[in-house]
Amino acid sequence: MRLTAMTDYALRLLMYVAQRPERLCTIAEVAQAHGISEAHLMKVTHLLAQQDWIATVRGKGGGMRLAHSPADINLGAVVRGMESDFALVECQGGASQCGLTGHCALAGVLDGALQSFMAHLDGFSLADVLPAAASAVPQPVAMLRNISAKTSRKRQ
Repeated sequence: MRLTAMTDYALRLLMYVAQRPERLCTIAEVAQAHGISEAHLMKVTHLLAQQDWIATVRGKGGGMRLAHSPADINLGAVVRGMESDFALVECQGGASQCGLTGHCALAGVLDGALQSFMAHLDGFSLADVLPAAASAVPQPVAMLRNISAKTSRKRQ
C-alpha cells in the first residue's frame, strides 16, 4: 500500500506547523522547507482546514496553525480524511472486471491487512511523530567551545 502525495504532504505540513506553535506558518515557507509545490499545498491546506485539523487566517500577516494540540491529532484520522480510496485491488472498488470476484479470499485478506494498518496508525498522534524538542537539540559547536572556555577559567 502507498499513501497518496496529498496525504504525505498533509502529514509533513502538520508536523511543520506543530513545531512552530508560537506563530502562523505560511504555505510558501512550508513549500520551501519541503520542496513541495505551493499549488499542491494550497489544496492540502484547504482540506486540512475543512476537516478542522488546522486553523487558517487570511490576508496580510495570515497563515495557519494547528486547530488542536498535537496530542489530539490522530494520525489514522488524518490519513482517513486525506485518502479518497482504500481499495487495494480492483474487486474492493466499484465495478470489478476480475473473473475471480466473489470466488477468492484475496479481498478479505487485503481488507484485514488494511484494517491492521489503520489500527496501527490510530495508535499514534501527531505529537508521537514530531522531532525531539528544540531544547534537546545539541548546542552549536561554537557555543560549546564558549562554555568549555568559561568552565576551564573557573577551574584555574
